[in-house]
Amino acid sequence: MKVIPAIDLMDGKVVRLVKGDPKNKTVYSDNPIEIAKKWENAGADTLHIVDLDATLGIGSNFQIIKKIGQKVSISIQVAGGLRNEDIINDVLSFASKAVIGTLAFKKKELLPKILMKHGKDRIVISTDQLNGKIVIEGWKQSTGVELISGIENFVKLGFSEFLLTSVDRDGTLQGPDLESLRKACNIKNAKIIASGGVSNLKDTIDVKNCGAYGIILGKALYDGKISIDEVRGIA
Repeated sequence: MKVIPAIDLMDGKVVRLVKGDPKNKTVYSDNPIEIAKKWENAGADTLHIVDLDATLGIGSNFQIIKKIGQKVSISIQVAGGLRNEDIINDVLSFASKAVIGTLAFKKKELLPKILMKHGKDRIVISTDQLNGKIVIEGWKQSTGVELISGIENFVKLGFSEFLLTSVDRDGTLQGPDLESLRKACNIKNAKIIASGGVSNLKDTIDVKNCGAYGIILGKALYDGKISIDEVRGIA
């Protein structure tokens, strides 16, 4: 199981939100590169970097993210606001993977072209879910698409890697949504990265036992409740 710390960026700072609410945020650092190096040195497999300003349509942290990609030697995957071909191409000029969510639902006609150009190993489909339905536009809009059938449809299109965030658990330290995760991990040819709610080492063991391909570490890591070393020990 891949150990993947999250670096969520807002106004150039490393933050964590609760359930995606920008009014409920904690600022952890004003030096994202320092944090990226810290997690790299601690043994992370890859970094999950989220541009929250781009997600919310209020700005961009692109240059900072690009700089992180240049400063670390481990791979990075970039998420947040990747809603057209140009920005996906720009991100994949320096990042290993691009995470797309809103575009995958609102501009489905572009997916075959993106897949052909970059290959399935460089695209992660974000399937953020609330009450079993996939949500987009920074978690503000429901697609009405049921989580499992949504993932199955993307697998049929040729995609294989999915980021599954349970919105009502994100940033809460209330434990992951194991039921949804277990169902998703049972989908043939789908590699699931679990995100949201991890609060302690037992949670990471539970996530691994569901069959997750990777685990995103957020608030619990920043608050010192778990360490990358501990999670690597069970991964």
